[in-house]
Amino acid sequence: MTTTISTAGTSATAPAARAVPTRTERRLPGLLAASRVRSAAELRIFFRNVQSLVFTLALPIILLVIFGSIFTGKIEGTDTDFKQYFVAGIVAAGVMSTAFTGLAINVALERELGLVRRLASSPMPKGAYFVGKVVLVAVTSLLETIILVGIGTAFFGLQLPSDGKHWAVFAWVFVLGTAAMALCGLAYTAIIPSASAAAAIVTPPFLVLQFISGVFFPFNQLPGWMQNAAGLFPLKWLTQGFRYVFLPEDFQVVEHGGSWNLPAVAIALAIWVCVAGFLTMATFKWRGPKVK
Repeated sequence: MTTTISTAGTSATAPAARAVPTRTERRLPGLLAASRVRSAAELRIFFRNVQSLVFTLALPIILLVIFGSIFTGKIEGTDTDFKQYFVAGIVAAGVMSTAFTGLAINVALERELGLVRRLASSPMPKGAYFVGKVVLVAVTSLLETIILVGIGTAFFGLQLPSDGKHWAVFAWVFVLGTAAMALCGLAYTAIIPSASAAAAIVTPPFLVLQFISGVFFPFNQLPGWMQNAAGLFPLKWLTQGFRYVFLPEDFQVVEHGGSWNLPAVAIALAIWVCVAGFLTMATFKWRGPKVK
């Protein structure tokens, strides 16, 4: 739009004055701030729901108490008691229970309730939703691990590491394993059609992987094809890393290749973090049922 100015028989055009905004636009929070708020909300919601808290943490604890009380004796070829071996395996299964099973069921429920859809349409960066979930499972997995290790040391003879090297390995195995399981859980929600079907779809891989990954039985006693199949999934590598942390050094003689092979553990878990992260970004469904 222009205005015409006439002076002494001549005319000229000048641009109209621009409108001055009357309101100050509010700056939207960035990913870091939004992630911090979302993480706090996830933790508050989880710990206020006593039923969800108990359901998420209870199964590995029950399995530890039952199997740890039934099985006795030494692992063949070692001086390690089966109870100690079982505790190391069930700690890894506990991480999978909270980071994979619990998370997948939780997201399926939120999607059906319309929460995921509302968050996707809000100004919140979508990445904050994933960060919030990862923080939630990191906290709950650590809580689960502390409880299981406490029971193992108190009742089943588990020996805690006495040097910094083993605790350092525990730290990176826990971080990589939890991240891999959480991202697998998020990616797995793509095939869950409804909240009512979530438990039925999530539970089978959780149970099967425990049996073939060295949780309930010594890994070297499993059939070769089963060991190879387990090596394709993160739980096998998570249990192997935790066996290094919690079992005696001489136990490695019955590990594959006669060593702990920690570099392979790190590489396998890191690959799963990348693969599951890509699958999550490519397949995650933001659009659940429409909310009336």
